[in-house]
Amino acid sequence: MTDRLPDFLQPPLPADQRVLRKVRLRVLTQIAESMTAQHLTVRAGAGDWQPLLEGIECKVLREDEGSMSYLLRLAPGATLPAHRHETDEECVVLEGELRIGEQLIVQAGDYHLAKAGLLHAPITSDTGAVIFLRGTPPDSAHLL
Repeated sequence: MTDRLPDFLQPPLPADQRVLRKVRLRVLTQIAESMTAQHLTVRAGAGDWQPLLEGIECKVLREDEGSMSYLLRLAPGATLPAHRHETDEECVVLEGELRIGEQLIVQAGDYHLAKAGLLHAPITSDTGAVIFLRGTPPDSAHLL
């Protein structure tokens, strides 16, 4: 617990401190703007979709040591078999709908975390789907 009050409950700053805060914010914004090109942006039309399994394509966005950010595109009726991951895998459904096992439906905007080492039920999509994933590369997932 902290003794600090939330900003909206803080007493107003003296005028000179408000001016300094505005100047500092303006300078930091200019520095941040100058660094924008050093960040990574992958445009929607950039990169190639690669076949992963029947009816499933993969588009890699970023790779680093043992982890990957990528998109999977599932055609209607496609199935990703049961598998497990070496690390946690985060998933956000961008388009469509997934069924994980028989009980769980995950729709556009939903988030799903597959925990490391746990068995992941088959993933199917009756409608087709595009999902964002962050975790182990798909070729290193242990398909059953």
